[in-house]
Amino acid sequence: MVVVVDSGSTKADWKMVNSNGMQSISTMGFNPVFHTENKIYQELQEVFDDGVKPEEATQVYYYGAGCWDAKLKSVVSNALTRIFYNADIEVEHDLLGAARATCLRDPGISCILGTGSNSCLYDGTNVTDNVTNLGYLLGDEGSGTHLGKSLIRAYFYRELPQALTNELDKAYPGGKQAMLDKIYGKGTPNVYLASFTKFMSHNIEHPFIQRLLYNSFAEFIDRHARKYHNHLSLPIHFIGSVAYYFQDVIRAVLEERAMTPGRFIQKPIDNLVSFHTKN
Repeated sequence: MVVVVDSGSTKADWKMVNSNGMQSISTMGFNPVFHTENKIYQELQEVFDDGVKPEEATQVYYYGAGCWDAKLKSVVSNALTRIFYNADIEVEHDLLGAARATCLRDPGISCILGTGSNSCLYDGTNVTDNVTNLGYLLGDEGSGTHLGKSLIRAYFYRELPQALTNELDKAYPGGKQAMLDKIYGKGTPNVYLASFTKFMSHNIEHPFIQRLLYNSFAEFIDRHARKYHNHLSLPIHFIGSVAYYFQDVIRAVLEERAMTPGRFIQKPIDNLVSFHTKN
C-alpha cells in the first residue's frame, strides 16, 4: 500500500492506494512548529484504529507545512514511523508538493495560499529558489491568517464599515473579548485568524472586503512571486483554499503586473497520488 499525505496547518488529506483501489480520509493538519511527535502520533493512532491497516503500507510520502529542515521533518517522520512501522517514509516540505502538483514536470512558480503562505521557483525537477517565509508573526502575506489579521485590525480600530461590523457581531457573538482570548490564548491562533476568510467570502461583494483582499494578495505577489528570476515569463500557479476561492482577485493582481496566471488548485492530493503511482 502506498500512502500519500498533503498536510496544511488546518487539515490533512490522506490517500491509501493498493491493488484494490484507493481509500481517502481527512485528519487535522499537522505542523511540527506547533505540534510535537507525541501529539501527531496520538491523533493518528485514533484515526488508524478504525478501518485502516497501517501495517500494510510499504511507502509513505508526506508533504507538510513547517517541514523545512531535518529537525522539523524528524518530528513528523518519527510519529509516522510509530504508525506505519513497515513502510519507507519520506517527509518533504509542502513547497515541493505544491510544485509537483501544479507545475508537474515543467518550470514555473508555485505558490501556497492557505492558512499560511509560501512560494518557490521550480525548474521541472527541483525547487531552486524560495523567498523566506517568516510565518504568521512576521509574514504569511496573502494567507488566511494575514487576511484575518487585516479584518480584525479594521474591526478593533473602528475602520470597518458599520454594515460589516454588524455582520461580524452576528457571526461571532462572543464579541471582542472572545476574539482576543482565542488569538492570545493557548492553541493555534493562526488557524483561528484564518477562519475569518469565510466571513470575507460571504461578504466578497463589499468594496471594503475587495480592497482588503486585493491589498493582501498584492503584498504577497510583490514580496514573493516577483522576486523570482523570469517571473514575467513563467506561469504563476497556486494551491490552497484561499487562492482557489479568491482566484478572481489574484488574477487581477497578476494581470496588472503583466504576470501569467497558471493553475489554481484547491487540493494537491490527487495530483500527488498520480505523481507517486504513475512515475
